[in-house]
Amino acid sequence: MAATVMGLSTLGVTFAYGVETTAGTKPSAFTQLERINSIGGISLSTEQIDASALEDYQTKYVAGRQDSGGTWSITVNVTDETISDWETLISAYNTAAASGLAMWFEVLIPNQSDAFFAVAQPPQIIPMPEFGQNGLLTVEIQLVIVEYKGWQTKVTPT
Repeated sequence: MAATVMGLSTLGVTFAYGVETTAGTKPSAFTQLERINSIGGISLSTEQIDASALEDYQTKYVAGRQDSGGTWSITVNVTDETISDWETLISAYNTAAASGLAMWFEVLIPNQSDAFFAVAQPPQIIPMPEFGQNGLLTVEIQLVIVEYKGWQTKVTPT
């Protein structure tokens, strides 16, 4: 059967965050972050557990945990507004964490009913960007991945 869509463009992809109101449950409200220049991928590598016995002449394996690599890189266009948005996000995270609640992040692709989700922790302060000649001022923000949730029903952000 031939694909009905040739492929999807990254034009219009958005990035949002939400704070749990019930621990362990996807938030029902997300806030869109503006001027995101790139969103790193989250790869899952499966660890191998050696299941060999003494009588085995060949090593045998079973699948172990999947490792996300631990960090997720988000590149942000630096403006007064985007820095303010990320400072608000960091404050919201600290408030939530003090109550035992997590922060979720959502990557939305236009015209899709589902989106990608991950629970992650932001840095405590905005990192300093690199500066070069004749370039766009961006900052790379590293989120620590707590748990990759995958492809789930999207929540339209505000």
